[in-house]
Amino acid sequence: MTRVLIVDDAKFMRDKIRGILEAEDFHVAGEAENGEEAVLLYEELRPDLVIMDITMPVKNGIEALKEMIQIEPKAKVIMCTAMRQQRIVVEAIEAGAKDFIVKPFEEAKVMEAIRLVLGKA
Repeated sequence: MTRVLIVDDAKFMRDKIRGILEAEDFHVAGEAENGEEAVLLYEELRPDLVIMDITMPVKNGIEALKEMIQIEPKAKVIMCTAMRQQRIVVEAIEAGAKDFIVKPFEEAKVMEAIRLVLGKA
């Protein structure tokens, strides 16, 4: 079973992602509400996939992504962004993100990104 870490500062977004994942038989290994928590949980849980917001307090998603890549160069991270800013998406991909989804997202788009990143497309 694929283990996923969900990272978003908004609880309702974590709940929405959890609902999509659990409906598709993914196991939510953990949740974090900021980048700092995310890195600690990533190191502890070693999930198969991370779905992470870019804009968060304490440590943003791109900073957390860079640290996760240092822990595990093959980390599979999908970034979420409400901002359709090309620069931020490019920065996330350059930092090692495997894909990104734009909020508000559709369940089909989330699953498409997950399958693509996990090689199950």
